[in-house]
Amino acid sequence: MIQVDIEEERKEILKRYRRLLRQAKPVLKAGDAKLIKRAFNVSLEAHKDMRRKSGEPYIYHPLEVALVCVEEIGLGTTSIVAALLHDVVEDTDWELEDIEREFGHKVMTIIDGLTKISGVFDYGSSQQAENFRKMLLTLSDDVRVILIKLADRLNNMRTLQSMPRHKQLKISSETMYLYAPLAHRLGLYAIKSELEDLYLKYTDTETYQDIVNKIQQSRSLRNRFIKKFIQPIDEELNRQGFHYTIKGRPKSVYSIYSKMKKQGIPFDEVYDLFAVRIILESELESEKADCWQVYSIVTDFYQPNPDRLRDWISTPRSNGYESLHTTVMSNTGQWVEVQIRTNRMDEIAERGYAAHWKYKERESKAPSGLDDWITQVRGLLESNEANAIEFMDDFRGNLFHEEVFVFTPKGDLKVLPHGATALDFAFEIHTEVGAKCIGAKVNQRLVPISHQLKNGDQVEILTSNKQKPNEDWLNVVVTSRAKAKIKDALREEKKSSILDGKEIVRRKLKQMKMNFNSETVEKLRAYYELKTANEFYYRVGKGIIDPTTIRSFKDFLEKQKEKQKALQERVKDESTFTREIKSIKGPEHDQLLIGEDMDVVDYILAKCCNPIPGDDVFGFVTVNEGIKIHRTSCPNAVELLSNHGNRVIKARWTSQKEIAFLAGLHIIGTDRVGLINDVTKVISNELKVNMRSITVDSDAGIFEGTIKLYVHSTGHLDKLMEDLSKVEGIIKVSRFD
Repeated sequence: MIQVDIEEERKEILKRYRRLLRQAKPVLKAGDAKLIKRAFNVSLEAHKDMRRKSGEPYIYHPLEVALVCVEEIGLGTTSIVAALLHDVVEDTDWELEDIEREFGHKVMTIIDGLTKISGVFDYGSSQQAENFRKMLLTLSDDVRVILIKLADRLNNMRTLQSMPRHKQLKISSETMYLYAPLAHRLGLYAIKSELEDLYLKYTDTETYQDIVNKIQQSRSLRNRFIKKFIQPIDEELNRQGFHYTIKGRPKSVYSIYSKMKKQGIPFDEVYDLFAVRIILESELESEKADCWQVYSIVTDFYQPNPDRLRDWISTPRSNGYESLHTTVMSNTGQWVEVQIRTNRMDEIAERGYAAHWKYKERESKAPSGLDDWITQVRGLLESNEANAIEFMDDFRGNLFHEEVFVFTPKGDLKVLPHGATALDFAFEIHTEVGAKCIGAKVNQRLVPISHQLKNGDQVEILTSNKQKPNEDWLNVVVTSRAKAKIKDALREEKKSSILDGKEIVRRKLKQMKMNFNSETVEKLRAYYELKTANEFYYRVGKGIIDPTTIRSFKDFLEKQKEKQKALQERVKDESTFTREIKSIKGPEHDQLLIGEDMDVVDYILAKCCNPIPGDDVFGFVTVNEGIKIHRTSCPNAVELLSNHGNRVIKARWTSQKEIAFLAGLHIIGTDRVGLINDVTKVISNELKVNMRSITVDSDAGIFEGTIKLYVHSTGHLDKLMEDLSKVEGIIKVSRFD
């Protein structure tokens, strides 16, 4: 039992509370401090007997969340009060009515949006996705719900080390799946970067630590380089009478990791490891001219890369971000990214939505990209009848990063996500125009509806009254608005087919003496490998699925029943599974041991990521195939852990060696006679590895090949990769899934 010094804790709580008040002081109006004190006392009392997993008093958490709201997002009193009280309704006897009575309707609405939904969920739906949909419904009234949620998530990620491993994976994946893109969309770059870095820290600790160490090692070298690089710019800016600050900072760990992964290069080859930022003190009316003047000063000293100029001052990004980016060649032959912006732009870039509102009140012409986006989200929520997981996928599609700027025939600017098509543009103009679109003229040239738009295109939509949306259109569009409108149109058409199909299925099940209920239908849906029950009804109604084949489903069900029953009992949730393992294997075992527990419970290795011993893994309870083992770096891991965290179980490998696992290697090198022979020799002679296949391609003296082979563990695979990289002519050996 940990000894707790109550007096010390009391002092620490007061210290944190005073820090919060100090930070909030600039935004407080008369009576605000009293309100915050009342909220703090309510929270302190409500959580008095609660502790976090780390052993600290629970009140630290709401205090830290409120501090993030003030310090890092720049929110005011209402948000501080809501942040202090955000867990009170969920964790204690307080009801929303009590909050409204004590702190007013606004605070109550925000806390309602932040409170998880309790109760029973449809079979096959996801509680996490439902909670997120609920939170977004409040977003359309008050964006502070999402901002406080992001502050809450940031604090949870910062204190994740005290959580068990499977919880770390679930929470990190959920963060990467939703909260980091959301922070990006709301312009909170500092928070987005920290969330991504923490995700990497907990899902791939080794890589994270490696990059952090390398950034640390190159720090003094980097500082010397930056100092030398900015010296001539500094002198010229002073000579021309600018007031400014210059910062040099490394890119985030995650963005370096992404570059390494995307381009398949080591740390040393990532050329823009840091950015130099020039922040000007400038009057609103002369901002644009000042930034371009500084750009011309920078490019007088250093040669710019013409492909890397990004002008987000003339056309700000849709999350309000404004800045001028250029990449220039330094005297030492290194590329350096230079960002030029004003104090106002910098605050919007760092604090996103909150700063956007602050400046909006001051200016007559406000940046409207974010307001447009919120209107879009509102539209998506109102028209979406799909299940929560499908909704989440649509919503994530809305958190686009890159954008294209295109024009109507009259010259109005429209901002669309990267990859948008002529059909997306048509729905952007109006639902009716989209629904009747048969093609478009892009820069006066006739193109099909699937034509991808580029920056600066001028688009005219061609329509016909005979045209109507069809299923294939969903593969043509990328915007959530277009997807939602096409689905609406298809839904109307589908309704009658669905009703017909439902009736046919009802009659067929009655003949087979089976119950017609949601569980049977869910199993039928899974049997025919379709996404929703309505999809199944629709196909039966349309005659795509022959109703007589439902008979074979009954036989399949009989075989599955016994297996399923045992599994469902065992894994209603992670804790009952853990209890089951403990009861069979003894109290010190709380996880699935891969290689030993086949007799305890059925599991298979997932084909999407082919895990091998030594890989970091987790178990996932599927509806029809028992437990599947995935690598934590599996492409599907983020989605599984985010939407179905309750079906994740802890798993690790035993030390046994006799099983062989399939792994893939990608090899690049310079071609020479006998290279293949040397490669296969290493594989078969030195390590007695069984090879399944090898494919090789040689072009202009460059050799590229993939090899699939059976190994015992990651250690075994690493040894093999090391030996292969020593073969003369081999430049790079990497593993692929």
